[in-house]
Amino acid sequence: MKFIGAAIVLVMSIGVNIYGQIPFSQEQFRTFDGKGNAATFPDLVKAAGQADVIFLGELHDDPVGHAIEAELFRQIFNEYSAKRTVKLSLEMFESDVQIILDEYLDGLISEQHFLSSSRPWGNYKTDYRPLIEFAKEKRIEVFAANAPRRYVNMVSRGGRETLRALSKKAKKWLPPLPFGEPSEAYSKKFKALMAAMPEAQMGIDKILSSQSLWDASMAYSVSRALKHGRDPLVIHLNGGFHTENRLGTVEHLLKYRSKARVIVITMRAEKDFLSFERSKHADLGDYVILTDAKLPRSKR
Repeated sequence: MKFIGAAIVLVMSIGVNIYGQIPFSQEQFRTFDGKGNAATFPDLVKAAGQADVIFLGELHDDPVGHAIEAELFRQIFNEYSAKRTVKLSLEMFESDVQIILDEYLDGLISEQHFLSSSRPWGNYKTDYRPLIEFAKEKRIEVFAANAPRRYVNMVSRGGRETLRALSKKAKKWLPPLPFGEPSEAYSKKFKALMAAMPEAQMGIDKILSSQSLWDASMAYSVSRALKHGRDPLVIHLNGGFHTENRLGTVEHLLKYRSKARVIVITMRAEKDFLSFERSKHADLGDYVILTDAKLPRSKR
C-alpha cells in the first residue's frame, strides 16, 4: 500500500496530458546555444524558420525531452505551416512499415492495427504517440526513417557487403548502396563509446558499419522528405549520438543534399540541469537543452 500511495503522489506531482505524456514545463529544462550562452524556447522556434531540417537528438528514456519535442513540433507547425510544408521524420519507425504508418495517418486502419503491425517502441504511447496524433490531426506527412533492424543486424554480423544479396524490393527500404562510410571523427567517437564493451571489440568495424547504415538510412529519408512541398521544413527525431557535434546522420544528409540548412538540437539529462559545463556540453549541437534528470525515466 505504501508503494501504491507513493506512485499516486508521484503521478499527481508530475502530471500527465491526455496522451499519458508529462506536460511541457519550462521549469524542467534550460536551453543554451552550443557555446553555453543562455537561449530560450522561442529562440528554437525562430531558428527553425531559417532551416530546412531540425535534428532533435534525444535520450530515448527522457520524459522531459519528449515533452519538449511534442511542444516544439506543435509550435513550429503553427508558426510556419501557412507558408511551408512541415514534415516529421522518426528514427522510431523502420522504413518497411511506411505503408502501415501512412494507412493510419490517412484514417484507413485503426490504431490497434497500426500498433500491432508497425513494431512501435515500448514507450510509444507516452512519448511518441503525441507526435503521431498531432500529425494525423493536421495531415502532416511522417517518414519512417530507420533501416529495418534485420538488415542492420546483417551488417553487424557479416559486414556491409552482405546487403548485396538482398532483392531489389528489399533494397528499396535502404539508402542507395553502397551507403557512405563514417567520417574519421565519427568513427573515433563511436569506438571510444564502444570501448566499455569488450565483447564488441572483435567485430567493431562491422558494428560501426551497421551504425553507419542506421545513420545513412535516416539521412536518406530526410533527403527524400526535402524533395517535395512548399519550401519543406523537416523535423527529425533520433537518439542524440546520431547527430551530436553535427556528425553521423548530419554528415550523411549533407552527402545527399549538400546545401541543406541544418540545425542540431541535442538534449542531455543532468541532475544539475541549470549549469552548462563546457567540457561536457560544448558544441554538442547548435543548441543544447539540459533536462531534469531527477524525474522518473520513460519505460522502453
